[in-house]
Amino acid sequence: MPNGKAAGEPCIQLLDDYRCALFGNPSRPKVCADFHAAEYTCGRNREEALTILIHLEDETSPNQTGLLKRISQ
Repeated sequence: MPNGKAAGEPCIQLLDDYRCALFGNPSRPKVCADFHAAEYTCGRNREEALTILIHLEDETSPNQTGLLKRISQ
């Protein structure tokens, strides 16, 4: 995605079964290739992963809606 993507927006390479269409392909972006799934980022299942991602997006939002950002203001 040459222009990036918004948080919560699916990648254009995401297949219907949630696999990456570019996995193993040399054209896969470096940020994706360098990512290593771990339980603290992906949970133990898809539901946990989505909960974690929503939390991370909230905490890093440029709108400063995350709890840590509210506390530090």
